[in-house]
Amino acid sequence: MFGIRFEAQPETILSDALKDCQTAMKTLEERTGPGSEFLGWLDLPSSMKEDGLAASVADAMKGLDDVIVIGIGGSYLGFRSVLAALENPFRSTKPRIHFAGHHLSSGYMKQLLDYLENRSFGIIVISKSGTTTEPAVAFRFLFDRLHRQYGAEGVKKRVVVITDEKKGTLRRLADDLQLQSGVVPDDVGGRYSVFSAVGLVPLAVAGVDVKALLGGAEQAMLHVREKYNEATNPALAYAAYRNSCYRSGKKIELFASYRPELQYVAEWWKQLFGESEGKENKGVYPASVQLTTDLHSMGQWIQEGERTIFETVIDVENDASLKMLKAESDGDGLNYLAGRELNEINRIALRATMEAHRSGGVPVAEFLVPELNAHHVGALLYTFEYACGISAYALGVNPFDQPGVEAYKKNMFRMLGKPGT
Repeated sequence: MFGIRFEAQPETILSDALKDCQTAMKTLEERTGPGSEFLGWLDLPSSMKEDGLAASVADAMKGLDDVIVIGIGGSYLGFRSVLAALENPFRSTKPRIHFAGHHLSSGYMKQLLDYLENRSFGIIVISKSGTTTEPAVAFRFLFDRLHRQYGAEGVKKRVVVITDEKKGTLRRLADDLQLQSGVVPDDVGGRYSVFSAVGLVPLAVAGVDVKALLGGAEQAMLHVREKYNEATNPALAYAAYRNSCYRSGKKIELFASYRPELQYVAEWWKQLFGESEGKENKGVYPASVQLTTDLHSMGQWIQEGERTIFETVIDVENDASLKMLKAESDGDGLNYLAGRELNEINRIALRATMEAHRSGGVPVAEFLVPELNAHHVGALLYTFEYACGISAYALGVNPFDQPGVEAYKKNMFRMLGKPGT
């Protein structure tokens, strides 16, 4: 069952924006828009079902103490978003998952290397080119440590490479050393790659049910790609909602979640929409708040600050059963809540906040997710991907390129003295 629903106040969706999004959806499905050579992600939930690499790598790495996943941007956020949404943060099972290559902090790298001293660890490195600075730097340090600790034969059992199928630094390394490897598809951009080996391999190693994840994504795929009616298609309705808000002068979108597990889904979402739409001096600025936590820091600004924002709430309907306790003294005055489910209290806070923000002039819509499990997380992420393709085409930009990211790289390479710059 698909299960993901999207609800917005009818007046927040403009008829012309909806029509443009319906046209954009047709462009996406007919593969006639700019960047159509990067639409391989549309079919990944079904095409990856029979791929056995993830299970094979998970089996090979199950005896390790730690696994370091190296990647940045789309080669990092998709995997981390799903893992954070589904894992028990207090778990002590092995292998423990750590991250590297998503920044250039020397302190973090030194601490990681110190931690790995004399520990049994492996590496999953994810980079299409193999030369992206942050993951390449991290891989050099960690591969050196692994090689010195286990030697050439040991490396073969402890390094997995996800990269280009035929070319690049990592492909050559994998072929030369006979490392286990997977492919970053040529027709899938990084921010749309979570349902490829980029996301599935490390998720399987972490113990996530990738079959259920793909199953949920496939349910979403079958649902959102057939329906041109916003009442039954949450991806289309969401794209129309955010384009309507943008045309009404709302330039900042707040992704608001009431579950800490969704923090990295928000980070993934920010890259997905920011990198897909932020070009040609256009695009909604994607921001996020973690509620109710941020109501005690950003709540004042959201309620009474500049009216350039709109809000998209993720409402997870079911959570663990935990009833509020009754205290004899009631010194904190909370006995009126005794016996009520903590999740009920959290969702009432959500409703109260939505009502307050709407009264303060902030358009608010919501995605309703039955529960946080692999199936529904897969469905939610695919719905976002499809909505992003529609939304960007309706905006009149290519959803699948990112020319602006080269500017800082050119400056950095020049300042570092890279040959040829």
